[in-house]
Amino acid sequence: MSPSEIEELFARTLVGDHEAEEAWAAVHRLRLNGCREIFDRAAAWCVSGDPRKRARASEVLCQLRRAPLSNGLAGETERLFLDESYRLITKMLESERDNLVLDSAISALGHLGNAEAIPLILRFQDHSDENVHFAVAFALCCFPNDPQSITGLLKLTRDPDAGVRDWAAFGLGVLGDADTPEIREALIQCLNDANEDVNEEAAAGLGKRQDHRVIPKLQAMLDEPELSPRAREAAVGLLGLDEKEIRDWTAGGLQICHCGQIQAGKIVDAYFP
Repeated sequence: MSPSEIEELFARTLVGDHEAEEAWAAVHRLRLNGCREIFDRAAAWCVSGDPRKRARASEVLCQLRRAPLSNGLAGETERLFLDESYRLITKMLESERDNLVLDSAISALGHLGNAEAIPLILRFQDHSDENVHFAVAFALCCFPNDPQSITGLLKLTRDPDAGVRDWAAFGLGVLGDADTPEIREALIQCLNDANEDVNEEAAAGLGKRQDHRVIPKLQAMLDEPELSPRAREAAVGLLGLDEKEIRDWTAGGLQICHCGQIQAGKIVDAYFP
């Protein structure tokens, strides 16, 4: 990518409002064509007086990849400048006060995947801005098995914002493999959440842990006209099935009986452990 093309793409990341489609398209192109020139430009933006530039800098840096080979072979390419980007973004957060930049930079720490960032991410878990709060939930979900992250996610399952609770339940229950009484109880509380996404994530997490308390909720989910992906996932986990088995059975209509059997037009010999 030529210097003029890089210059044009960086300029396009500032077009319109922050969520403008054209601006994000430019961010994605920069990310997928990573090189030293793009890194250096983004690094300079990290210390810009314009918060929009600082936000875009973290969004570009956190997912830079080497440009694809000219032969067009498919597959993900190498991540670039992870350590350098991590240092730039953590330094930015030491003094950053703009909510837009905080949102972008905290999310970027999740994408970078360095668990040393977790204490820094947790500093913002009580932030008043809902987008920053959401970024914290997302970032912690990138480290779902870390004890510090689990502690943060447990707290966020009680957050006033449904989107935050959704991600917290997803991180604890679906992404994470940890299994403690505290995690199960948090998922049980989420199972009764007024938000459908939150209780479906909780159902999947409880099914994964084969916790039978999910059965009444799961039965209601299976009675819906269309089977949701999370209901399918909960049934797979709860019954110890593989995806092929659950696909075969749900083709005929799946329900979980009180005796712990699966029924799909007929009773099938599959019992809870």
